[in-house]
Amino acid sequence: MRILLVTGRLAYPVVKELAGDADVLMLDVGVAAFITPKILEKAIAPVRGDYDMVLVTGLAASDFSGLEKKLGVKIRLGPKQAYDIPLALAAADKVEFSSKVPADQLLAEVKRESALKELEDIEASASCAFSLKGVKIGGASTMKVVAEVADATKLSDADLASKVESYEAADVIDLGVPLESSEDAVMHAVRVARSATRKPVSVDTLIPEYIRAGVDEGASLVLSLNGSNLDIIGPLVAEKGLAAVIIPNDESLDELFENIRKARALGIKNILADPILSPVGHGFVESIERYREFRRREPSTPLFFGAGNVTELMDADSVGINALLAGIAMELGVSALFTTEASQKTVNCASELKTACRMMALAKKHKGSPKDLGINLLVIKEKRARKDMVEPGATVIQAKRHELRLDPAGNFNIFVEDGRIYVNNGDLTVTGDEPMAIIETLADMGLVSMLDHAGYLGKELEKACLAIRFKRSYLQDEPF
Repeated sequence: MRILLVTGRLAYPVVKELAGDADVLMLDVGVAAFITPKILEKAIAPVRGDYDMVLVTGLAASDFSGLEKKLGVKIRLGPKQAYDIPLALAAADKVEFSSKVPADQLLAEVKRESALKELEDIEASASCAFSLKGVKIGGASTMKVVAEVADATKLSDADLASKVESYEAADVIDLGVPLESSEDAVMHAVRVARSATRKPVSVDTLIPEYIRAGVDEGASLVLSLNGSNLDIIGPLVAEKGLAAVIIPNDESLDELFENIRKARALGIKNILADPILSPVGHGFVESIERYREFRRREPSTPLFFGAGNVTELMDADSVGINALLAGIAMELGVSALFTTEASQKTVNCASELKTACRMMALAKKHKGSPKDLGINLLVIKEKRARKDMVEPGATVIQAKRHELRLDPAGNFNIFVEDGRIYVNNGDLTVTGDEPMAIIETLADMGLVSMLDHAGYLGKELEKACLAIRFKRSYLQDEPF
């Protein structure tokens, strides 16, 4: 495909360097984003027959569709950043570029859709050891996420249902049952959870009476069985044809194999083996070795991997930890990863772990690294640095603060609740989830009269917006 890249004077050297074999035309404009149809027509009309497509910067605000029809040559948006030009050129003969969506954004969307379709195909054709309400476990199926609702029997019906619904990314909902519970409370929690989701529900306790209550109310999975409860509750699990996580009495692999043997002897067919993942500082590496040895001795039994044991007991952002744990789990042949969101620092772990599992499934199929797959867990950091092609003006002034001046139009308290931003001045409250919409509403109502006050509001509203995005708390005037 013959492609012409058009740009401005400022970006020309970089675009020329990155264009490879494609032609580059520098227009009579400083910044490429300011290219207009009139400027473009004058430059490309004489050479329009030489090219199949003209790419302008993805930052261009003008509409070139009319000029495209007039000249009979495709005029499409390239990437916003010059450093993405090689990616765009490599895909130009495979993807139909848009006149409205920048190429980098379009390529990201296409690649993501392709990745998700590939994941659907992998799962649809995969064999499995067993299934829970249609959710494949083990075999060649992808790793699944089991998300725990901690102390489920202590929650109100509304809070329990809300928590279950928040685990949209999880494959199985696990109900953690505290020791000081009751059979009626367990049955009620399972009933509420099953009414809030169609996903399989598991009951998480070693106490046989609580397990029985959960099973009677329709739990699909039991966490966990070992020497303390196998003889008592194992026959019921077998009779119902349910799945069970089998754990050792301590952390011995020999005991785990013995408990699995007992479970099978009782008639339990659907087994997830859990060699117990230890937190960092408490035998993490040794526990990984246990998983490795289990898989060497038993190639086919599905493995259960308690990722939440690690994320909960480490003061570090969970995103990278979950990605690495999923990678380790993939190499160990794990079938289900367990996590919880019992603390503020682990909020969103279920979603992070699910994305990580998807990345590992694609990496495994491609026999490569979990990189450039179309889906990722880059939340703060970025794959490639971006740089605006701008220069400072002739005069550069050092910024400085001035004394606080109160806005005669009034001041505001800003707070966040249920994913929305609220701005209150005592008489009325403006709410929304987009900072500029709130600022413009305040301005339209005459509630902001000073430019520095408007700037301050913009700063605080953007902090509030980021707090919602990252599921963090927000306090006005406090550091983010």
